Amino acid sequence: MPRLFTALEIPPDIADRLSSLRGGLSNARWITPENYHVTLRFIGDIDDRTADMVLDELDGIIRHLAFVVTLTGLDAFGGSRPRAVIARIEPSRPLVELAADHERAMQRIGLAAETRKFTPHVTLARLRGISSMAVAGYLASRGAAFSPMSFEARRFVLYSSRASTGGGPYIVEHAWPL
Repeated sequence: MPRLFTALEIPPDIADRLSSLRGGLSNARWITPENYHVTLRFIGDIDDRTADMVLDELDGIIRHLAFVVTLTGLDAFGGSRPRAVIARIEPSRPLVELAADHERAMQRIGLAAETRKFTPHVTLARLRGISSMAVAGYLASRGAAFSPMSFEARRFVLYSSRASTGGGPYIVEHAWPL
């Protein structure tokens, strides 16, 4: 059973810049730069027949134009119980529309609707048992030096991952140009 999701890839130069933010939080599980991505739609563990249906639906998405993706700063998910350090991404209209097209495509084949609001980001670290104060300190020190960075998204991909904590390594199963 493959575990699938659609995403935008992070170019190597942006990944290198993001990787310089690693460290400074004890017990954080830092994501390797080659696994940085912007999830458009998590699909999950599905059978091969459904995976074929996913490919067919993604083939049918009306072509979007390439667009600029801008990373605007650092943040954390989880509030008082932080679970991830992320790089925030500006939710531009083309990005939000592409994610919405992916959501509609997955619902057409009978997958349950995503219950979480689309919040574009790049996960930099997964956290467990790290205090909100420690994360706030990290964000204050590293976030102050964060310079916005941009890249042009020219394609979206279907990734597969192994069923493990933290995912990765991620494998591009198919790509579609923008």
